[in-house]
Amino acid sequence: MIRRLTGILILTGWAWVVHSAESLELCFNYGCSKTVPVLFSDEELGAVGARFAGVQDAEGERVVLAQAVADLYRVAGEQSPIVADRGGNYADSGVEGRMDCIDHSTNTTRFLELMASKGWLQHHVVREPSRRSRIIFQHFSAVLEERDDVRPMGAQEVHEGFPDHVAILLALCDCPEVVLDAVASRPLQTDPKLEPEPALFVVDSWFEDHAQPAVIMPLANWLNGEGPNVQ
Repeated sequence: MIRRLTGILILTGWAWVVHSAESLELCFNYGCSKTVPVLFSDEELGAVGARFAGVQDAEGERVVLAQAVADLYRVAGEQSPIVADRGGNYADSGVEGRMDCIDHSTNTTRFLELMASKGWLQHHVVREPSRRSRIIFQHFSAVLEERDDVRPMGAQEVHEGFPDHVAILLALCDCPEVVLDAVASRPLQTDPKLEPEPALFVVDSWFEDHAQPAVIMPLANWLNGEGPNVQ
């Protein structure tokens, strides 16, 4: 949840405007067993948002995103025990502020939603976290979908077919204008077999120590077990 906070402090007849801030509820200690509100000032958010200036495409945006997630974790670590978090689950086992993949996928998704609410994500849409299972182990991660506002190459438009007898009659007809009119009148359809799959990417901050850039990779590769070898 993202909350916008503003306030005015009045003391001895003078008033100071307290800078507005965004409030996020973050969780930690594995399985989101504990939560803490974290404030991000306009100045802190402005520094993060400045990273997105000049981004030209989705690939470049993902590079910036990895560092932007780290920036937000760094600010959160200054206000909460998650500064003690280390990559994986064993390096910080039992430490107050540790985060497992449930904590990370939840918090990172909230960070991405904050970025989206600021208009920083021009090439991606935030999706629900994804889960992968390997033997008895499960792992979760935040997910982005690359925007696709233009019909992709390879998705072809095809005409509905004509009944067999119409095709024969048209073939026998010395009337090209009739053929053109008949083809133009048929509604266009997109061959679903030629539609590409959505371009989905995980944003996985669990792999790395606190406030390090998140690992971003195609969802399909992640589901196949790829990523840094940490436990």
